Amino acid sequence: MSQEKKVAVVTAGGGGIGRAIALELSNRGYDLALMSRSEACETTADEVGGLGVRGSVTDAHDLSKLVDAAMARFGRIDAVVCHTAHPPKGDLLAIDDEAWHLGLDMLILNVVRLTRAITPIMEKQGGGAWVNISTFAAFEPEQALPVSCTLRAGLSSFAKLYADRYANANIRMNNVLPGFIDSLQHSDTVLPRIPMGRIGTVDEIAKTTAFLLSEDAGYMTGQNLIVDGGITRHL
Repeated sequence: MSQEKKVAVVTAGGGGIGRAIALELSNRGYDLALMSRSEACETTADEVGGLGVRGSVTDAHDLSKLVDAAMARFGRIDAVVCHTAHPPKGDLLAIDDEAWHLGLDMLILNVVRLTRAITPIMEKQGGGAWVNISTFAAFEPEQALPVSCTLRAGLSSFAKLYADRYANANIRMNNVLPGFIDSLQHSDTVLPRIPMGRIGTVDEIAKTTAFLLSEDAGYMTGQNLIVDGGITRHL
């Protein structure tokens, strides 16, 4: 790959985990193209000297606009972090079709649409890396998160298929599966479930993401890296 300064695209990059990832990548020398539904992406982009594009990951046109803007500004895309807001919640059978379809757009089709647009760019450049921000509940489903854990299990399958398909092109894709993180408020019932006895931080997720995008993780692809303080029980 070229020795030019690397460029990373981060969706939902204006606040919470997305903002922490943007700041971490900036500190590691990346140029940033950020998207969020509000002006938060522009505010964060201004802090790091990057590009902010308002839009939604559920809108194919907005995703295309993000890619086009990043290429117009920087001329390359080396890394992509697919992060989203939280999908609809509710009792399992009370969730209507519209909410399930929205979840599909938020959690899987956003990644599919970006891979269609950016993979040819990465192939031409000689490689690239992707990280999808998922959830620990993808493998240990929680009744409180039916849309999220169901569809993010599907995202894990897509990531493995993509990783295998494009490994020879030097393009990697991995998932980060956070547990309970301080970007949200959590009930007092959560802490007793976590062996480490504390809520995780957005900075910890950001550093894990940056590692997976880096050459230090150059032989890792198609993996699901759980960052949850030990809450998941499977081996």
